[in-house]
Amino acid sequence: MRIQYLGHSCFRLTSTSGVTVVTDPYSGVGYEMPARVTADVVTVSHGHFDHNCTQAIESPFVVTDQAQDYEFKDLRIHGVTSFHDPVGGALRGENVMFTIEIDGIQVCHFGDLGEACSAELLRKLGKPDVLLLPIGGTYTITAEQAKVYVDELSPKMVIPMHYRPQDGQLDIQSADAFLKLFDANSVEYVKDGEYVLSLAEWEMGKKKILYLDRVERI
Repeated sequence: MRIQYLGHSCFRLTSTSGVTVVTDPYSGVGYEMPARVTADVVTVSHGHFDHNCTQAIESPFVVTDQAQDYEFKDLRIHGVTSFHDPVGGALRGENVMFTIEIDGIQVCHFGDLGEACSAELLRKLGKPDVLLLPIGGTYTITAEQAKVYVDELSPKMVIPMHYRPQDGQLDIQSADAFLKLFDANSVEYVKDGEYVLSLAEWEMGKKKILYLDRVERI
């Protein structure tokens, strides 16, 4: 599976057979999505402008924005309802977390999760291999709360998202606060924003924090 970080909470996942998923396309964060992004399926965690900009994706594609099971060719998606804030959705409503099974790898996109880790939510999520995890605080969980999810779920890989880069405008933290919570040897930096994941690379069982630069051109 190839994973490309398009910025904010948006990733493009491509299976070995060529099926593509784009998560939470955005606008209004201080920088723009790459032009001419294509997808077979687009997941939308909630209806805010920085997560539901489906017009940035070239048609045709299918949108899934509900906590339900969905299949497309060799792709399986499972949605789980959560909250966008720490008070049961009273401030910002619900958030759908999508676990995307692609090439035998389960990738969980947390969307704009705002609630702290709980036994109930852990039970719903199961054991994903990869976490696409918001870390910027303000509108989502903080870096420290994100670390709790990493410790409890013990995934094979964690890719941070929803943080403020140098050209960002949202009042959220940079990635530094999160990355500093881990041993430097467990953090890998990828400058071109693209990475190929395979089950074989995890045979050693080493947990990896993968920091991807933003892909500005597809």
